[in-house]
Amino acid sequence: MGVDQLRSAGLSRTKAQAMVDLAQKVRDQQVQLARHGRMSDLEILREVTTVRGIGPWTGQMYLMNTLARTDVWPVGDFGVRSGWSLLHADEEIISENELRVAGEKFEGVRTAVAWYCWEAVHFQRRAR
Repeated sequence: MGVDQLRSAGLSRTKAQAMVDLAQKVRDQQVQLARHGRMSDLEILREVTTVRGIGPWTGQMYLMNTLARTDVWPVGDFGVRSGWSLLHADEEIISENELRVAGEKFEGVRTAVAWYCWEAVHFQRRAR
């Protein structure tokens, strides 16, 4: 499929272009999805972020949700930062740099900590 066909299915031009770029990079073996299970998180992030429209956050969500990696720490995610701040009763939302440092003690299980942070935000919203 090309960009126009994807657009006719309801995708924005940007998303359609990203999907075409991903498909081309997989076809040309610049992105090797079949190898991702054996690659490090950093290697995967380097590879997938070469695709138009895939940045660090999208790469991290792929690591967490598709590859079930246990030590992904998406410090740029506003929900994780908000949840961390809620759980620690901080008046202001923690910065990315502060969260990066705070997460060091959870190395190995940071994906689970991120999930707790997201759940803290969801719990707060339901309590309103």
